[in-house]
Amino acid sequence: MESYFLDWGNLLLRWVHVITAIAWVGSSFYFVFLDSSLTPPKDPELKKQGVSGELWAVHGGGFYHPVKFAVSPPELPKHLHWFFWESYSTWLSGFALFTLTYLWQAGTYLVDKSLVNWLPEQAVAVALGFLGVFWLLYDTVCRVFGPREKGDAIVGAVVLGLVCVASYLACHWFAGRAAFLLVGAMMATSMSANVFFWIIPGQKTVVKSIREGRPVDPIHGIRGKQRSVHNTYFTLPVLFAMLSNHYSFTYNQPHNWLVLIGMMFAGAAIRQFFVLRHGYLLGKHRHPWPYAAVGVAVILAMIWALRPAPSVVNEAVASVVTLDQVRPVIQSRCLTCHGPTVQMKNLRFDSDAAIESNAAHIYQQVVVSQAMPMNNATGITPPERALLGAWFKSRQVAPDAPLKQPPHQTSNPDVGGPQRPQ
Repeated sequence: MESYFLDWGNLLLRWVHVITAIAWVGSSFYFVFLDSSLTPPKDPELKKQGVSGELWAVHGGGFYHPVKFAVSPPELPKHLHWFFWESYSTWLSGFALFTLTYLWQAGTYLVDKSLVNWLPEQAVAVALGFLGVFWLLYDTVCRVFGPREKGDAIVGAVVLGLVCVASYLACHWFAGRAAFLLVGAMMATSMSANVFFWIIPGQKTVVKSIREGRPVDPIHGIRGKQRSVHNTYFTLPVLFAMLSNHYSFTYNQPHNWLVLIGMMFAGAAIRQFFVLRHGYLLGKHRHPWPYAAVGVAVILAMIWALRPAPSVVNEAVASVVTLDQVRPVIQSRCLTCHGPTVQMKNLRFDSDAAIESNAAHIYQQVVVSQAMPMNNATGITPPERALLGAWFKSRQVAPDAPLKQPPHQTSNPDVGGPQRPQ
């Protein structure tokens, strides 16, 4: 029953998280597009008011004419729309989902005993430390180097280094799926912290100065803009990290930290292409196609590098592997989560009929992707995975023929692609 309610909580929180993330990312992308697409105003009246850029757009059957004031407008309307609940709601729902799935069940989802055999409480503390320590380091880098000449380039290089170090540590301390998501959550936390600690407070200071008739310090707009730009480059890497937990071929690799860094780098490069493309259409600079080309090239290189090795199953061996031989493996390695007591994902393998009807699922999850058992909690061995692969192949070779018992069990540890070190 607990598993049932946890699944409902996971579904509802994931639903809310996706909805709020769409709202946040959508508004962020729109304002980045807006800033890149503004042109100097032609109307003398707009220039007199202090407008630095304008845009004419058509959408949904209507025409829109947004304008941007360089520092502040001559006067403020009574009602201002603030863009912050999109960010806060996304982080709160995401952290609640992370807590429910990974922190609440840390022994299952966070800990990989072949990497670090620590207690669930220790894993939770270190995971939370990733969120806080990265923000403190990132914020310090922005404070120290941001105001300097060529500060943006220095900040970008240092933050890239921090992300690489964090990715390496996460993938060597936590289970692969958790490590990818943790790095994404770490960056997303900094994105939301940028809004909470810098962007919104700076905007509130500007609004207060205008209402009180005091001069507006432009530094608040500069700092807010800097953090907003950082957020837009974090977006695609974070989205990849969040989505990757559905695809074990990305994180179930000996060098999964390089996969994570490479794909996040590709996402940031592609985002740079779209940011600069808006300005290119207005003739502000050259076409930014090299950024897109680099991002696509990295993705193609990853696809090639992660391709599964050819399945090497000796048909002479596969044709004699029976259910009697694989049943003990399934009983010892799979029934903890798929037996009479617990049926994760509503699957149970405690009968011959259930094993046979789920043969393809077992083969895909245990042999091909090696996503199961989760974090190899039950200690399945490469020969046992190979035996399951040979059994599945035997069903394809002669599914209806009676199979002979082999004189001894033979298995190929290379079945299903490269093995993760046990």
